[in-house]
Amino acid sequence: MVEVPIKLYVQGLARQANAATRALALMTGHARARALEAMAEQLEASIEDVLTANKQDLDAIPKEWGPEEYRKAREQISVTEQTLLDIVAFIRRIAEEPDPTGEVSQGWLTQEGLNVHRVRVPIGVIAVISEYGPSVVAESMAMCLRSGNVCVVRGGKEWFGTNSAIAGILREAAEQHGVPQGALTFVDRPDREGVLELTRLRNVVHGVVPRGKASLRRVVMEQSRVPVLGYDGGVCHVYVDKDADVPLAQGIVVNSKIQDPVATNAADTVLVHQAIARQLLPGLLRRLLSEFTVDLIGCPKTVSMMGIMAMTGHKGIRAATDEDWEQKRQSPELGIKIVKDLDEGLAHIAAFGPGHTDTIVTRHYGTAMRFVREVDSGSVLVNASTRLHSGPQMDLGEELGVNTSHFHVRGPLTLRSLTTEKYVGFGTGQLRQPHPVPQAYQDAMMLSSKF
Repeated sequence: MVEVPIKLYVQGLARQANAATRALALMTGHARARALEAMAEQLEASIEDVLTANKQDLDAIPKEWGPEEYRKAREQISVTEQTLLDIVAFIRRIAEEPDPTGEVSQGWLTQEGLNVHRVRVPIGVIAVISEYGPSVVAESMAMCLRSGNVCVVRGGKEWFGTNSAIAGILREAAEQHGVPQGALTFVDRPDREGVLELTRLRNVVHGVVPRGKASLRRVVMEQSRVPVLGYDGGVCHVYVDKDADVPLAQGIVVNSKIQDPVATNAADTVLVHQAIARQLLPGLLRRLLSEFTVDLIGCPKTVSMMGIMAMTGHKGIRAATDEDWEQKRQSPELGIKIVKDLDEGLAHIAAFGPGHTDTIVTRHYGTAMRFVREVDSGSVLVNASTRLHSGPQMDLGEELGVNTSHFHVRGPLTLRSLTTEKYVGFGTGQLRQPHPVPQAYQDAMMLSSKF
């Protein structure tokens, strides 16, 4: 049998998904919650099937790879029973979240007597393009369904069998509980061209969420004809002011970088006011190098300071280039730059913005407020780790990534952020005046002696 070309295949999936939007709109929030509960139960009962599929993904790792590369690949691709139980728990949490659709944010009566309301509604068809494993596939399907959206998800090719198994289990359970066919769609072909085709179907797909490395996000942003909802790019800065508490600053920098170095909200650059550099940096750099084996990149002043430190047995620091300051690292690598004052710090952040997350460490209220007002970032924090910029950490609920662009919303892409608003008006026959009069009637009026 001849295989359908990937572009035609993806177009067919997307059109089928789009056709499900009207039927899904008729499902109540309670019915969608029941479907999510059924999906969680079915996945929990099918753990062995998923583990079997994951073993096939592990067996597909090329044997000719070197021992270290092969080991890292197995660690990355391997899915455990606990991983799947965590996914089940996530779906159940989403089922318990309030339904964000149908909320009326405003309502008023016009002079003509028209009742107008602003009502929260689903966006429509959301395509999630992921380079990651089954957690993102399940999260995408669960969050889109809870917010009334149709989901088209493409997972990382390394987990192709695992992702296919989970998507099939969730889709089958959902459809058995009233979710229309096509509302939860998995792109079960790993071709890269399929990713780009999803971003070009602007009359069929209404939003794209890229979940992956910087290269994937960049390609989607550059080539998408569909609005990108969850672009989690942008550099994360920690600015340590001259009035900062040194132990507090050390803790915030370490947590911002080390708590999860590959996260998109992990610190990329630390800016240090020159007045506090000699108090802060010697101890901080030793901790980063010896305790956490961070790869450090520094400005000339930072490199010079390292030169006068006794660093026997420790890693060194590499001199930074101009390009280093614009890099979103998502790795155990950190840039450190000494700035002469707040103005230089703000200018540096602005030069590489808009940012993902930026935080200031200071005891001076006025400085903090100026930082908050001037920094253009998805989230601006004061005396807190950049790792706190997330839906669960901010008590906003679960998220499907973070949006750092200026549209559609900024910050965590929560259930509420997967919706938009439309106007609904209730009338009793109101017309816009002046009401049109047939031309023949107007001509008769002009010829009549009564006028």
